[in-house]
Amino acid sequence: MSAQPDHTPVAPYAPAPGAPAELLAQLRADRRAERWVPAFEGEWAAALEESRRTFSLNTLYEVVHVWQARLVSAPAVDEFVASGHDETGFIDMAELRGRRRR
Repeated sequence: MSAQPDHTPVAPYAPAPGAPAELLAQLRADRRAERWVPAFEGEWAAALEESRRTFSLNTLYEVVHVWQARLVSAPAVDEFVASGHDETGFIDMAELRGRRRR
């Protein structure tokens, strides 16, 4: 009998060791750097603390993946906004949350 589990969880895709530094350089070069760099750094610091506490890299990987996705999708978002599509039918979630608190 083995103490090993019958299955092993699938590990998430691990970014390259230099991925966070590359990502930060890309964020600094983006026109949104003023907002995005502090946001990334804050999320990275929180994930690093979580990693130290749990001995897991998953939160760090997640931060890298989310920000990579944001960078990749940014041109499509810019294009949508520039196209002048009418967004009046969309729900403002921040406004909706504010109404619930009242």
